[in-house]
Amino acid sequence: MTALTLPTKHRSLWHFVPGLALTAALTGAALWAGSFPAIAGAGFSALTLAILFGMVVGNTVYPKIWQPCDGGVIFAKQHLLRLGIILYGFRLTFAQIADVGVSGILIDVLTLSSTFFIACFLGQKVFGLDKHTSWLIGAGSSICGAATVLATEPVVKAEASKVTVAVATVVIFGTIAIFLYPAMYPLLAHWFTPETYGIYMGSTMHEVAQVVAAGHAVSPDAENAAVYRQNAARHDAGSRSCCSWRRVLNS
Repeated sequence: MTALTLPTKHRSLWHFVPGLALTAALTGAALWAGSFPAIAGAGFSALTLAILFGMVVGNTVYPKIWQPCDGGVIFAKQHLLRLGIILYGFRLTFAQIADVGVSGILIDVLTLSSTFFIACFLGQKVFGLDKHTSWLIGAGSSICGAATVLATEPVVKAEASKVTVAVATVVIFGTIAIFLYPAMYPLLAHWFTPETYGIYMGSTMHEVAQVVAAGHAVSPDAENAAVYRQNAARHDAGSRSCCSWRRVLNS
């Protein structure tokens, strides 16, 4: 029995190796590229670069090598991604959430919920998108961009093509916001201090790297407020909103 069982286990383990190796290579390339100041200054985080690299490889090389790599890639997408999101939450402490205050958390809850439901309504009723694409775009736009799209994918069981559309949408509009928000600030400086404008940017932009780039272009105070708000209240409200949205989407 043992002689028959061990080779089967070995074969099952080796089944994941090519896909995990490919995933690790793309991750390493994204981390390396994201370490360049010019790329990071443009608002492209390692996460955004990894998604872009994956899209390129997935539409060029991967169709030729998908058979040996499919098991490891699916394992990384379904299990390692969820583990990464859990570990990412360890960066946020209860003290940071308390510093934000009830009003700050309430603002984020209202922002996240309204953005999600408006995106779903406009996507299906105005732009004629299917419900899965609308849900993915709404989740990515309201919480933290591409990472949320990927985390929402197994919940709504969306097709890969719809995930690609949603990721491209949030990345493109997030990149536009890097240049648009600093350009708008001189027109709004009479009503916004750098700190309050930073809170606005942190509540409405997706990626941390995009928030850093836009906030830095306004002022150091705006940058600090934007990053703090994006990391603290946004992720706290986002985690609770995802739970309620999951119940809505599965109903």
